Amino acid sequence: MDYEKLSLPNYNIPDDIQNAVAITTLDRLYNWGRRSSVWPLMFGLACCAIEMIAAQTARYDLARFGMEVMRPTPRQADMMLVSGTVTKKMLPSIIRLYNQMPEPKYVVAMGACASSGGPFKEGYNVVAGIDKFLPVDVYIPGCPPTPQALIAGLIKLQEKIDKESIKTVRWYNKEKFDGNYVPMPILGPDLIDVRRNAEIRDIASAKATQESA
Repeated sequence: MDYEKLSLPNYNIPDDIQNAVAITTLDRLYNWGRRSSVWPLMFGLACCAIEMIAAQTARYDLARFGMEVMRPTPRQADMMLVSGTVTKKMLPSIIRLYNQMPEPKYVVAMGACASSGGPFKEGYNVVAGIDKFLPVDVYIPGCPPTPQALIAGLIKLQEKIDKESIKTVRWYNKEKFDGNYVPMPILGPDLIDVRRNAEIRDIASAKATQESA
């Protein structure tokens, strides 16, 4: 199905009124308006950011996909492009930016480091993938991925947007609780995910019981 066009392909519109009449659904109209107006958050973490910058040049022309308007503030952005190595010291700031972004919002992990830690996976100061904390929509492999790979990943994000429905998307639910909110991790001797407090407490209690036995 060609989502680039607004009209549904199973309706034959006469040629003389092709540009004046469109037959479609509300979901398709809603997604058609969003798919080519995604505003990425303007920040880079490591070498993948150089490829992200290159993708914005005239040679690759991200404006074709409506994603060239990179915003300097999270309150005007709806896509977080994590381009580079995520260190434990940087992670709390990234999560703070994510929580400030309004819905609908998406996360793209660009490169091996953002996806899984890359060559620094077992490093003491590196998070083994941003998906440990944030819900990632698209992974772009490579170290670093080329601008062409980034564009391919953004096209995949558009395909995901095309398939969403107003009836099921999380930002239109009537619950007052924000299920997509990510609690701020605590940076101490190591990075502590507060969502695992109960698990950590149980492990510590079991260890203390074994030592006292």
